Amino acid sequence: MAIDRYAVFGQPIQHSKSPRIHQLFAEQTGQSLSYVAQEVPAETFTDAADAFFSQGGKGLNCTVPLKELAWAYADKNTGRAGLSKAVNTLVLQEDGGILGDNTDGCGLVSDLMLNHGIALSGSRILILGAGGASRGIIAPLCQQTPHSLTIANRSIDKAVNLATEFSDMTTVTGCGFAALAGQQYDLILNATSASLSDQLPPLPENLLAKHGVCYDLAYGNQPTAFVRWGWSQHAAKSLDGLGMLVEQAAEAFFIWRGVRPDTRAVIELLDKSR
Repeated sequence: MAIDRYAVFGQPIQHSKSPRIHQLFAEQTGQSLSYVAQEVPAETFTDAADAFFSQGGKGLNCTVPLKELAWAYADKNTGRAGLSKAVNTLVLQEDGGILGDNTDGCGLVSDLMLNHGIALSGSRILILGAGGASRGIIAPLCQQTPHSLTIANRSIDKAVNLATEFSDMTTVTGCGFAALAGQQYDLILNATSASLSDQLPPLPENLLAKHGVCYDLAYGNQPTAFVRWGWSQHAAKSLDGLGMLVEQAAEAFFIWRGVRPDTRAVIELLDKSR
């Protein structure tokens, strides 16, 4: 019998831990499947996705820089994917159509609240970056009733326009990095791609409130530039996105297989093996 095939598309993709995570989920839950990482640039995404599904693929994860393209590719999207206009999970439906979903936001919220005990209600949240990674997390964060949510980006217009899309959910504003001077936040989330090249967005001093938390959506075997910046700002916690990666993967696994794996054991295993 043919084994169900899954994959993650992105560029760069060599560093991806997703194949290992889904292998661990499959072993834990007694599922038989294969899951591979495939380097796919934005220019060839549609052709690559068509080929994957036409050759029997059951589901895809999409990471940088493909999330907004995946949203457009899907025949229909879930409510949370529609809100974010970004998709990280594609699933083949029984009728042959492709459903798009976004598990990033719920994965992030689960990691912050359940794994790290970080309170989001009433907090002042800053998101760095206004791309597909940001889009996927804004609505789930807003649903936790923060005091305010600010999106900062090099392109001010992009940040302002993105904030406007979610302004009916809570107090959401968009700005450039320079406008952050003099402000303070309880939780700063790095959703830029700067960590992939060990760079930092241009951040002013004293941006992090006392007892504040830093969280990089990116992850690596070594602490990212943003995690190190958090330490330098005396953050109560400065975390990378490994837990979010596992939590969003568990949600995708549940969508595909109908079984919810235990994430904590997988996070601990991956953390130890860095």
